[in-house]
Amino acid sequence: MAKEELIQFEGLVTEILPDARYRVQLDAGHEIVAYTAGKMKKNRIKTLAGDRVTIEMSPYDLEKGRLIFRHKDERPGTAPRGAPPRGQFRRR
Repeated sequence: MAKEELIQFEGLVTEILPDARYRVQLDAGHEIVAYTAGKMKKNRIKTLAGDRVTIEMSPYDLEKGRLIFRHKDERPGTAPRGAPPRGQFRRR
């Protein structure tokens, strides 16, 4: 068993702060400051304002957290991955 169990919450990124930090509004109504986890940095996963995310927090400090997962959402008007950009055609 771990020394301390981490708590996971889901929320919405409301603001991008300097130094790779984000202001996140949790579904429970609280607002916290979160930083990007190392695996997200390593895999170059970008997070924008308005993204749904999963946050991991210590039970000792409920004002800070670690952003561990960005949920994919199907936004209207976005092309699927691998499709050519709109308005551009391949030339032979």
